[in-house]
Amino acid sequence: MTNQDFNLPEGTHTVALGIGDLNGILRGKRIPASHWDRVCRNGMAMSIATHAIDMTCDVWDTPYANFDNGYPDMHVFPITRPVTTPWEPGVAICFGRCEGMDHKPVPIDPRNALIRQVERAADMGYAVQAGTELEFYLLDPETGQPRDRGISVYGLDRAAELEHVLGPIRTQINACGIPIEQSNPEYAAGQVEVNIRYGEALAAADRVVMFRSLVRQLAYAHGYQATFMAKPFPDESGNGFHTHYSLWKDDMNAFSDSGKLTAVGRNFVGGLQKRMAESAICGSPTPNGFRRRRPYTFCPINTTWGVDNRTVGLRIIEGADNAVRVEKRDAGADANPYYLLAAELASGLDGIEHGIEPTPETTGNGYEDADATPIPTDAGTAINLARRSKWLKDVMGTFAYEIYLQQAEREVELISAQVTPLETRRYLGTF
Repeated sequence: MTNQDFNLPEGTHTVALGIGDLNGILRGKRIPASHWDRVCRNGMAMSIATHAIDMTCDVWDTPYANFDNGYPDMHVFPITRPVTTPWEPGVAICFGRCEGMDHKPVPIDPRNALIRQVERAADMGYAVQAGTELEFYLLDPETGQPRDRGISVYGLDRAAELEHVLGPIRTQINACGIPIEQSNPEYAAGQVEVNIRYGEALAAADRVVMFRSLVRQLAYAHGYQATFMAKPFPDESGNGFHTHYSLWKDDMNAFSDSGKLTAVGRNFVGGLQKRMAESAICGSPTPNGFRRRRPYTFCPINTTWGVDNRTVGLRIIEGADNAVRVEKRDAGADANPYYLLAAELASGLDGIEHGIEPTPETTGNGYEDADATPIPTDAGTAINLARRSKWLKDVMGTFAYEIYLQQAEREVELISAQVTPLETRRYLGTF
């Protein structure tokens, strides 16, 4: 794209330019329209520590960004056309890419991990289509609790009650260039799901970063707090991040043969099964994320696969040739989409390259499949498996892998050191 492709909509006075950080959180700066041309030419300076801070913005010495090297700058350049945010007149939003001061990719930019796998797929002759489904809660910002009560999954009455906020989320985010297909109430009070239309894999991940930020902004504008925290309430449904994949060659879905999964698709499934355990940390970056990985919760605990089966880890959707795809169901809504999609795509492409066959299909309850390979249900196990995985280090990149796992280890240490309110209530007066 040329600088002309980044011309501002009429009436724009401010541009919000952002990127996805270590956790896939949108971070950036607001730029006066009068300075936009210069940013398009020269980039916007940001600290490289953006890719080495945790979700609370805490910073620590990492192998690539640290006090010894002074946490140097990088430059951010726009890659999407600025679009007006309907709820904030005069403000346009734009997504960016990172470039080091040496004009090379930033090694700890999570986006690069997915770029490598998309390019690998292209070298194999495939274009990757990816779809994303994210669940989140709409809460009262004062109490941190839902304003409604009861489970009303797919309930159109509940949908109408939430339309004053979900309607703008669908229509106004769609107007920002993120194609929204549908929304529905989910399996808990205050919980909803919004589906983004499938698209090219890198664009799909960029859209997730932007989408989560725009949902939070719009929710705030309508008096709600939106959270993609994986398990905000111990006795309620967790927030999932389901991913859907198909590979295309010569404008044909390589996963479909008369609406059924092909041998290529089966190998993709086999590759996913092989790596699900050691890459689980990419789908759940915190101990909280693993709290939703429990039996009979519609979150998988093993590598089972099956056709149109929501108890398995890998659900196959068959039907029209263009709709046949593989759905992976274990990640939480707080996952970094770049690392998640990169690890999943790398796994599937390995399966194709090496002709990996999946295990026998699970046709019943995947939670009760005694022969199924388990995937981690706690952060400690997930970190240990990831630490032993040269494959995951290669997928993420050495520096990025180390920083991401350091963050995960810090989170485990922090959470394990806490005395919870439940412990206090349970034990204070009994011992």
